[in-house]
Amino acid sequence: MSSVPTSADATTSQPHGSAEPTLRIGSLVLDSPVVLAPMAGVTNVAFRSLCREQERERMGSVAGLYVCEMVTARALVERNEKTLHMTTFAPDEDPRSLQLYTTDPKYTYEAAKMIVDENLADHIDMNFGCPVPKVTRRGGGSALPYKRRLFGNIVAAAVKATEGTDIPVTVKFRVGIDDDHHTHLDAGHIAAQEGAKAVALHARTAAQRYSGRADWNEITRLVEHMAPTGVPVLGNGDIFKATDARDMMEQTGCDGVVVGRGCLGRPWLFAELSAELRGLPIPAEPTFGEVARIILRHAELLAEHDGESKACRDLRKHMTWYLRGFPAGGELRRALARTSSLKELYDTLAPVFDSDALAEDSDGARGRQGSPAKVVLPEGWLDDPEDEAVPEGADIMHSGG
Repeated sequence: MSSVPTSADATTSQPHGSAEPTLRIGSLVLDSPVVLAPMAGVTNVAFRSLCREQERERMGSVAGLYVCEMVTARALVERNEKTLHMTTFAPDEDPRSLQLYTTDPKYTYEAAKMIVDENLADHIDMNFGCPVPKVTRRGGGSALPYKRRLFGNIVAAAVKATEGTDIPVTVKFRVGIDDDHHTHLDAGHIAAQEGAKAVALHARTAAQRYSGRADWNEITRLVEHMAPTGVPVLGNGDIFKATDARDMMEQTGCDGVVVGRGCLGRPWLFAELSAELRGLPIPAEPTFGEVARIILRHAELLAEHDGESKACRDLRKHMTWYLRGFPAGGELRRALARTSSLKELYDTLAPVFDSDALAEDSDGARGRQGSPAKVVLPEGWLDDPEDEAVPEGADIMHSGG
């Protein structure tokens, strides 16, 4: 096993409340300790570009880290066409951040080596947080850190593949499988021991999925547990407005925040987060008319990536998020759900381009919420946490979740 990194290997953010907080993750230096969480079907190159454009327009620069949607290590190694398409980055995207889903050290090493050899990304994040049944029932996602040796072998494989490069490896996980099986403290220590440059904790168990409130106390526990390693800890869960990020960092001592559902339909949130954490004035919330133009820009970026027809279909799931709190009547909503071309979308939105209405209740939870549920696991999964056998079939899944 490799030695535990010291503070010289991974420098954390400046004291909370400073005017210019930075976050160092290995070779990466971020001017804002804010990370876009990879979300399946959402954080493709179009959405990342839109978020970055909004941050640049409102703050004058791009300060955070924007992670692409999850890709499967085996699918990447086998050059699956869909997976390769998902690894598209914008020409000006820097740093390029790619998240791997993996359950097998062999494919982990090969995928990470491929990323290095073909210059596919500047940062590798590893997904051990996905709670959906089709993933956990095969031993993947948030089920995997329970198998401590296997988890360590996978992290070690990615780190080995990136040795001698400036590509840092980071790891994201949950508090555990359920309240009886917490794994985050062990996972954080093992990740640091094997050379990860940062860890991120979604402060819910897999059983909670996205329901209820994230338990920020568990982030505090992980921060305290990781302090001797010098490895930064990022917090994730219930960041819906700018002050939430500051509250999390001040309450838990974490070094940065990872934002998921809070930015759905609100790609300008990263500018607000950056401003709050850097002690700068928070940009004004966009009017309905400005949001209409942002929707159109999102469609244009999607069309560049996937073609016009698919772009209009994919945009439909974003509409409810974008329109939340705005005076958009049923007729407008129905029309937007039927649009099949950029011209049709423009014509539908044009009547509200001059609207100065502001959204009501725009800061709440978005996207998946649902209810807690028993985690589906492979038979006998909890019998031996030291078992390092690779679960069968867990890596045979489509990228993106």
